[in-house]
Amino acid sequence: MSTAAFHVAGLLEKMTSSDKDFRFMATSDLMAELQKDSIQLDEDSERKVVKMLLRLLDDKNGEVQNLAVRCLGPLVGKVKECQVETIVDALCANMRSDKEQLRDIAGIGLKTVLSELPPAATGSGLATSVCRKVTGQLTSAIAQQEDVAVQLEALDILSDMLSRLGAPLSSFHASLLHCLLPQLSSPRLAVRKRAVVALGHLAATCNADLFAELVDHLLERLPGQRTPAGSAALRTLVQCVGSVGRQAGHRLGPHLDRLVPLLEEFCGLEDDELRESCLQACEAFLRKCPKEMGPHVPSVTKLCLQYLKHDPNYNYNSDEDEEQMETEDSESSEQGHRPPVSFPPETEDEYSDDDDMSWKVRRAAAKCLAALLGSRPDLLPELHHSLAPALVHRFREREDNVKADVFAAYIVLLRQIRPPQGWSEAVKEPTPAGSSLQVLRGQVPLVIKALQRQLKDRSARVRQGCFNLLAELAGVLPGSLAEHMPVLVSGIIFSLADRSSSSTIRMDALTFLQGLLGTEPAEAFHPHLPILLPPVMACVADPFYKIAAEALLVLQELVRVLWPLGKPRVLDPAPYVAEMSEATLVRLRATDLDQEVKERAISCVGHLVGHLGDQLGDTLQPTLLLLIDRLRNEITRLPAVKALTLVAASPLQLDLRPILAEVLPVLASFLRKNQRALRLATLAALDALAQGQGRGLPPSAVRTVLAELPALVSESDMHVAQLAVDFLATVTPVQPACLAEVSGTVLAELLRLLRSPLLPASVLVAAEGFLQELVGTRPPCVAYTELLSLLTAPVYEQAGDGGPALHKQVFHSLARCVAALSAACPQEAAGTANRLVRDARSPHSSTGVKVLAFLSLAEVGQVAGPGPQRELKAVLLEALGSPSEDVRAAASYALGRVGARNLPDFLPFLLAQIEAEPRRQYLLLQALREALGAAPPDGLKPYAEDVWTLLFQRCESTEEGTRGVVAECIGKLVLVNPSFLLPRLQKQLTAGQPHTRSTVITAVKFLISDQPHPIDPLLKTFVGDFMESLRDPDLSVRRATLAFFNSAVHNKPSLVRDLLDAILPLLYQETKVRRDLIREVEMGPFKHTVDDGLDVRKAAFECMYSLLESCLGQLDVSEFLSHVEDGLKDHYDIRMLTFILLARLATLCPAPVLQRVDRLIEPLRATCAAKVKAGSVKQEFEKQDELKRSAMRAVAALLTIPEAGRTPIMADFAAQIHSSPELAALFESIQKDPASAPGAEPMELS
Repeated sequence: MSTAAFHVAGLLEKMTSSDKDFRFMATSDLMAELQKDSIQLDEDSERKVVKMLLRLLDDKNGEVQNLAVRCLGPLVGKVKECQVETIVDALCANMRSDKEQLRDIAGIGLKTVLSELPPAATGSGLATSVCRKVTGQLTSAIAQQEDVAVQLEALDILSDMLSRLGAPLSSFHASLLHCLLPQLSSPRLAVRKRAVVALGHLAATCNADLFAELVDHLLERLPGQRTPAGSAALRTLVQCVGSVGRQAGHRLGPHLDRLVPLLEEFCGLEDDELRESCLQACEAFLRKCPKEMGPHVPSVTKLCLQYLKHDPNYNYNSDEDEEQMETEDSESSEQGHRPPVSFPPETEDEYSDDDDMSWKVRRAAAKCLAALLGSRPDLLPELHHSLAPALVHRFREREDNVKADVFAAYIVLLRQIRPPQGWSEAVKEPTPAGSSLQVLRGQVPLVIKALQRQLKDRSARVRQGCFNLLAELAGVLPGSLAEHMPVLVSGIIFSLADRSSSSTIRMDALTFLQGLLGTEPAEAFHPHLPILLPPVMACVADPFYKIAAEALLVLQELVRVLWPLGKPRVLDPAPYVAEMSEATLVRLRATDLDQEVKERAISCVGHLVGHLGDQLGDTLQPTLLLLIDRLRNEITRLPAVKALTLVAASPLQLDLRPILAEVLPVLASFLRKNQRALRLATLAALDALAQGQGRGLPPSAVRTVLAELPALVSESDMHVAQLAVDFLATVTPVQPACLAEVSGTVLAELLRLLRSPLLPASVLVAAEGFLQELVGTRPPCVAYTELLSLLTAPVYEQAGDGGPALHKQVFHSLARCVAALSAACPQEAAGTANRLVRDARSPHSSTGVKVLAFLSLAEVGQVAGPGPQRELKAVLLEALGSPSEDVRAAASYALGRVGARNLPDFLPFLLAQIEAEPRRQYLLLQALREALGAAPPDGLKPYAEDVWTLLFQRCESTEEGTRGVVAECIGKLVLVNPSFLLPRLQKQLTAGQPHTRSTVITAVKFLISDQPHPIDPLLKTFVGDFMESLRDPDLSVRRATLAFFNSAVHNKPSLVRDLLDAILPLLYQETKVRRDLIREVEMGPFKHTVDDGLDVRKAAFECMYSLLESCLGQLDVSEFLSHVEDGLKDHYDIRMLTFILLARLATLCPAPVLQRVDRLIEPLRATCAAKVKAGSVKQEFEKQDELKRSAMRAVAALLTIPEAGRTPIMADFAAQIHSSPELAALFESIQKDPASAPGAEPMELS
């Protein structure tokens, strides 16, 4: 017998004791044992434990009974299936016992056991067998009418079981339905309610025939119940419709045309509970079937607006009279609760709050409106016009619960109005008159007026709702609340001073104030600071750490916003500095504070000293010493370093010399720490100190810091390396003597870094700056020639001429550094250029030396003067014929860059060469592209016509690569004079041949960048014309148009957003498989199928993916999904794309996906079941594996929709996955992979 079994045997013996305490302690110990993962029981011990626990369920002591029933949960996972069935049988038998207590315990036991069963989707058969065993007994218990308590318990357990394990019960669904439907007519309300819940869960998992039977049953019985006598039965039926809508609303779409008119009719009956149920059902339909509810939106909206103000027992007019009579100093906090004067005198005695159900109707109406606003963004303008005034009017609602939902509905409206985030929306475009934003701006005064009294309501929940709503409003319309600041400040102060409620409301008020400081202009706060600051200071001193931390954040934001750096001070800080400083220093000195408060206090002090240090007087030095003290503390050192950076970077030029000798060694020690965030913050602080206190830095301390830097200039962490090199560049001119001592070791590391092919542009810019400073000091830390030799040594010392052994990117990096050195020493530039020309011409130079020479000349040319350029033409032209592709590419690049700086001499020469040298045309066109990109637009205008003519002569080139370069050249040329050349470009679409048309469209793509550009407004007017090319008969033109559209959607969605109604039908047309484009090619004895339309379809689906990210609000998701569904059965490349699309759709708009999940699963199932033919090549197996993985990602995304896993087809597919070891392993690996998470970063397809 094992140790565990021996121990359990001892416990079982104690459980038979007559002493209840012995039994209790033994059961408690057994519970602890069962919860251990390591416990393993033999068959005999399992049987004894099960038998004993079932016996203890009938124990005389209630506490022992409770413990025994809690033991059943962990026991289920530790014993064999036969023992679980024994437990279930015993519990079912106890359910029919005469003893009420035993029945209750059995009910709890069954729920416990069922909750611990592994889901059927995991492949375990235990859940299925247990459920089947229980279901028969539950249905018989429900059907019997004698004991209602048994019925209720059975219905509860059945609901629980159907919600978790509905799919394995598919064989029982019909009997369950026929058992539950009669319970809707039960005389007992509790039975009817539980039957409604159970039917809702059953509707989500049953097959289509049973679902139709359930809905037909409800519809048949609904129309006959229009008399008050059947109101209870009618309420039950409507509640059942609502329950089905909430659990399986996606399946109700086809039945809504019959259901919704009935619900609208029932709302006319004088029954508030019935009205609430009808509105709740409409809310579920709107959330689950937004498209199918489209025809009913006007009537549902009218209904909601009618019942949003349904309050027959309350006279709101007296509130308005009272409001008009109120004076400024009246106790406005008394409002919001029902004063007795609000009721007409004759009804006062009759009215009772307990009888009033109308608030539930109003709450249901508000929630229905929120669902309508959230599910139909396409109807926003009309909904905003009709709903916003009604919602604002209802802010005066007397019931807090309803008021919270009215606020929530208005917040949903604000979130729908909020413009999409991205640069294109930040561009200063005038807001169209009549747009939702413009209308909202006009409604702001009404909103503030409606909230004025609510902000001082006694109820903290109401004020919390006000702050949430106002914060959302400020986010949608920044700056719109400035003129209403007196009302807002008064409300904030009221909540900050409120100590009767929980601390949450004060934290909410502080959070709101902090957000307000970020969205409203600083001038709006100036008049209110004298009354606003004291309550904030009181919160800083609050004993509750969360309030103190939030208040310190607000104080920091106040300092940052009201006294910004680098701007003249509009507000005199003198009256406030002492108070703010003292309150913060009290927190900074205290050592027994919460970590969050410590960090916020340090940050706040950093802002105070950085922004107002010149006002601190004698307290400045003690404050700095306190900061140094926190710098030495391991817990607070990171926030202290960041605070020190703020102080050092301050334009106030504070005298930090007294602390520098102490601070620098501490910072130097941080550079050795393994904490990356600390290293980054320390380097930023050192850079700020070097900039602000440069020559005042103690040399000995600087040497300590510099000794740590060589180790940081490393490829292992490029960001740290960049900051380290930036600091070196800053410290070199102010401490040249110190740097000269370490320049050798630092340079060795930097040169090693420059040879990295992964060098980011930011590190290269930092390295250029540092190298320039090294040779720019007097005397230079390193001589120009020596540094140049060190830089180019890796290339010049390279053995042999087998082509460049270094990565191509390294040559570009070294060339940029050579140019930077030449710019720092202009007197050396001409000599350097001459040497580079000699190296390029020399027959003894290796390929690497020539590549570096040409790339360096491209960069150095601008500082070298005209001397070397005369010789350069011949050298570059000669190099274009080099046998080395790398040399030819470098010479082409250099020709363009050098020519851009001397257009009169180079450009006519370059154009003549393009005409004369057709064999070198590609290289010469690349040079022209570089010249057009680097030259100033005004300098290019005289040559624009010649270049235009030459380029359009080459649009019909047979080589696609050449046409691509021509298109880029045309794009760059159009930017020289957009207003003249863009219309000409558009005319070429009708005049040109197919190759010319595709080149023109590709050229337009190069006009779109991800940053704002002056051409954007003009381009927007032409986009519609260019998109008409989707009707072009030529495939290559349509493919180019789709590439242009994808670029526009991805980088500047505002260019195409207004045209989507016209573009989308053309786009969807391109996703269809065209049989006339599929042909068979004979390859020897084999026939190979070629689909010429594949590339165009692929481009169309890529556009659809981009639309999801930036234009989701303009899409009809149902139609969009139809085309995705077709793509799921297409070619390998298309399926890969549509699987990604499907996963993204499941995250962004789950409701429409859920409605057609049954149809979407079949292609996924077919992909996972597909087998590669034996004898296929390795690539075929790899493609199939990747396809399966992609399909599994889509399945994982679909399963994140709560109701999806409960549909019969999805449940069946999930079981199939878990029963296949290969698919189960694949699915598990995808679930563990964070990159496969549905919320992961969207994939780049542009």
